[in-house]
Amino acid sequence: MNYLSTRGLPTQGSTPRGFSDILLEGLAPDGGLYLPERYPQVDESTLARWRGLAYADLAFEILCLYIGDLPRSDLRVLVDKTYTKEIFGTSEITPLKVLEPGLWLQALSNGPTLAFKDMAMQLLGNLFEHELARRGETLNILGATSGDTGSAAEYAMRGKRGVRVFMLSPIGRMSPFQQAQMFSLQDANIHNLCVEGVFDDCQDIVKAVSNDLDFKRRFRIGTVNSINWARLLAQVVYYFAGYFQATRSNQERVSFAVPSGNFGNVCAGHVARMMGLPIERLIVATNENDVLDEFFRTGAYRVRTSADTHETSSPSMDISKASNFERFVFDLLGHDAAAAARTRQLFGEDVPRRGGFTLTPAEFSRVPEFGFVSGKSTHADRLATIRHTAEHHGITLDPHTADGLKVARSLRRPGETVLVLETALPIKFAATLVEALGREPERPAAFAGIEQLPRRFERIAADAGAVKAFIAEHCTA
Repeated sequence: MNYLSTRGLPTQGSTPRGFSDILLEGLAPDGGLYLPERYPQVDESTLARWRGLAYADLAFEILCLYIGDLPRSDLRVLVDKTYTKEIFGTSEITPLKVLEPGLWLQALSNGPTLAFKDMAMQLLGNLFEHELARRGETLNILGATSGDTGSAAEYAMRGKRGVRVFMLSPIGRMSPFQQAQMFSLQDANIHNLCVEGVFDDCQDIVKAVSNDLDFKRRFRIGTVNSINWARLLAQVVYYFAGYFQATRSNQERVSFAVPSGNFGNVCAGHVARMMGLPIERLIVATNENDVLDEFFRTGAYRVRTSADTHETSSPSMDISKASNFERFVFDLLGHDAAAAARTRQLFGEDVPRRGGFTLTPAEFSRVPEFGFVSGKSTHADRLATIRHTAEHHGITLDPHTADGLKVARSLRRPGETVLVLETALPIKFAATLVEALGREPERPAAFAGIEQLPRRFERIAADAGAVKAFIAEHCTA
């Protein structure tokens, strides 16, 4: 399996690229995002063979379809090392919780940092360490987080040989628990940079640094955000795992409701659907930062400014520039050379110059073919959903999962089976849970008193030059 850029320009040296190259590279040199040349098709016999597999076995089967330049024996070891009961708390790894007939929660937050990002980041850490050791190289990871990516990446990379992490986060835009998870780490290879801005500013800096090809090569810059294809690929697995748990035969279809900010989580569902997993609909749930909901209703993608990005009680979704959305648009437009040229125009020219774009009626008319629908949730909706779920089902939700459940309930069709993807454990957002329920949620023993631990971070301007200077100062080229 080889990979190409959504913007279609020749990558350095040659195009397409192999998996191991794009694993370490992240963003393509032309500013686009990598996708496979084609999506492997999963037929009925393959689905039947995969049904009932343990999670690690299922992950191995799916990853083998996309990874052709890593020995299978090595990949097997890395997958088995990653998806264990010891790391994720249960042998199912992503068990389902029933709310009512046909409506489920898929638990994705039993990993080390209590968020769904662990599902991919734990594997990514092992892949990085293995590939860097094989090549005798080092990697400086530059990432951006609105809350959970940062801690998941840092916990996965701490102590990893040959890896440094430089994680950007917006000052004051994460919950106290999320901040404590990141800033309390004292590992020498972890650097937390608090940016004077919002998440979109952090993400723009990551892209700007990655687009400086000379700096990127000199300091061996990689990424862990979902612009990295390997991370998104790992997330594809839990869509298959959820489907097999919720159904008895491969003739059944299910839908997934996904809280969405940067579009990476639901983009993994899109990939699973393109592969042939019987997904009826992908329900995109946004908070008050409703750029994606607006697009799926109107065909207009309108990026908000930092000043117009709302600070909400589901802060990990306070994003107004969804990076992974480019991957979907490339597929929507045809996944070919013409699609690359159009994607390059939309994301490389229209978004930077005009702040967005509007698809033509013909282009937008294809969206239903891909199963996407969307809805929006507000602070009042989150509180009401958290209360209702606790009172009627005895389950405590975090605010982002509440967004997903609220939108799922509002859009669910009669008889439709919907799996709502859980995004984090509620302790990460205790203030909102206190507001909704009058009490703090349960805290895992390993995180007792984490907010009182010493913190290590640097405050920095929302400027790519300042970030590059910090990296240069702390690295040996």
